[in-house]
Amino acid sequence: MHINKAQKLVDNWIKTTGVRYFSELTNMAILTEEVGEVARIISRKYGEQSFKNDEQNADLGDELADVLFVLICLANQTGVDLTEALSKNLEKKSIRDSERHLKNKKLNDNNA
Repeated sequence: MHINKAQKLVDNWIKTTGVRYFSELTNMAILTEEVGEVARIISRKYGEQSFKNDEQNADLGDELADVLFVLICLANQTGVDLTEALSKNLEKKSIRDSERHLKNKKLNDNNA
């Protein structure tokens, strides 16, 4: 699915099933909450924390999709075309970081 199609699908879902968008501030708070849920799974699966009994079936993909959904809501609400924004962002990074990561000894050290 292309990003612009995802933006249209989310907009349609909001207008038909969700009734209306939450305010931008509410969606920012929801985004923060959803990112926290991703962090919880990552810290338990890849970090030193252990899962609580009720977290054993936590689905990282589902939580990442929640983050993406709310991010798309915010983009729709604020008039951001995510396809265009991502394209511009990758172009900026490609110019700015054209040699930066290649020269980073931390990334290129075989002992890391």
